[in-house]
Amino acid sequence: MTHPSASYPQPREDLDNRPFLEAWRDGRLRLQTCSECRRSFFYPRPRCPHCWSDRLVWDELPGEGEVVSFSLIHRPNHSSFFDEVPIVLAELRVAEGVTLLARIVGVSSDMVRTGMRVHLLKQPNRYPLPTFEPDKQ
Repeated sequence: MTHPSASYPQPREDLDNRPFLEAWRDGRLRLQTCSECRRSFFYPRPRCPHCWSDRLVWDELPGEGEVVSFSLIHRPNHSSFFDEVPIVLAELRVAEGVTLLARIVGVSSDMVRTGMRVHLLKQPNRYPLPTFEPDKQ
């Protein structure tokens, strides 16, 4: 089933997530770090989820990590994804210890494994949020 006119749904940009989304549009990964407790976290928010401080800074990360867990999506909710199934949606742990959800591309879905090393695509594709691919072995 082809839906060439369907464009991806876009994230709602706000003051909390704007630096994250702007970085991604440039092919970079930025996450928040608390200036008080020094812990990094994802998803963007106005206060640290660990100590509730509002003294947050944005750090640019190299975008390297590993698959913690993943799911194969065979029935997406939006028609723009229909031609791409199965879609690999993974929980990733980046080197800084933060976990986030991201899409994995560039590999057959049956080759994705827990512990697989991945890196951020430096050139954003059609998908509007961070996308990773397996490291070359």
